[in-house]
Amino acid sequence: MKKLFILLVTILMNSCATNSEWTALFDGQTVKGLRGYQEKGMPDSWEVLDGTLKTKPDHGIDLISEEIYKNFELELEWKVPIGGNSGVFYFATEEGDHIWETAPEMQVLDNNVHIDGQTTLTSAGALYALIPPSKSVVKPVGEFNQVRIKVYNNEVEHWLNGTKIVEYTYGSDEMWSLVAKSKFNSMPLFARAAEGHIGFQGDHGEIWYRNIRIRKL
Repeated sequence: MKKLFILLVTILMNSCATNSEWTALFDGQTVKGLRGYQEKGMPDSWEVLDGTLKTKPDHGIDLISEEIYKNFELELEWKVPIGGNSGVFYFATEEGDHIWETAPEMQVLDNNVHIDGQTTLTSAGALYALIPPSKSVVKPVGEFNQVRIKVYNNEVEHWLNGTKIVEYTYGSDEMWSLVAKSKFNSMPLFARAAEGHIGFQGDHGEIWYRNIRIRKL
């Protein structure tokens, strides 16, 4: 009986851990829990327009979450203009001058026009410059793409438009082997944090995000 009780409690605890409540970082009207990188509040380079959170033309400051996350599930939608480029970061810290010095990135891109689209390693959905997406499922420019990023016990999944396109183990020997052969090899802070901020790249021109929500696992 005691073993059965312990088993039931364990199942209940696991269920609660994987089904915590979602927190809306942007619900179409209100930005909550986001601020500028190395800033105290929201920068004026972003605006709320027609239910989206977008960068203003010729401006650019990255955003990060106020909270720090280790095990989480993040969902959002993005669209880019012709030639557009942005990214979604996780495990970010503010130790470097730029967010990409510390944080892995899920690429956000117009694959057809932007130069990064010429190689799958830096195409939409990729773990930027490290792991290409298993297939191209990105929608045409001007349409919103659905993103899901899940991290649990360092197991990372990138989902784009309902398809899992990247999976890897954060901090594994395999990951560090890829880092060693990339530009990140010269960045001593890259991917060193066990937990960190969520980030949104805002210094690469116009980008639209909407329905941004996250839950801890």
